[in-house]
Amino acid sequence: MSAIPACPRCAMEHTYPDGELFVCADCGHEWPQHATENTEPAHVVRDCNGNALADGDSVVVIKDLKVKGSSIPLKQGTLIRNIRLVADDAEHIEGHSDKIRDLVLKTCFLRKA
Repeated sequence: MSAIPACPRCAMEHTYPDGELFVCADCGHEWPQHATENTEPAHVVRDCNGNALADGDSVVVIKDLKVKGSSIPLKQGTLIRNIRLVADDAEHIEGHSDKIRDLVLKTCFLRKA
């Protein structure tokens, strides 16, 4: 008899097989029984709410931020369009607002739009 693994997301052991998937009864996460090697990228960039970000997404600033090299602060609610992820850095993104170009922002101050 094969052992059913614990959920990779919440680490609870209340999982069961359903067709070709394992399902977690606690969080509802589903994953394939015959998973290939690492199916998720090495680092996932997430916003302040835990949503995954990708190149080209739009984000909103959640609090006023002082910007180095500029006298104009980045106000809460400012939309940053067409972001770029920084290679091998899950805490920063690159983008620009309407007034300030070439920003590098921490993801803890952003939410997905």
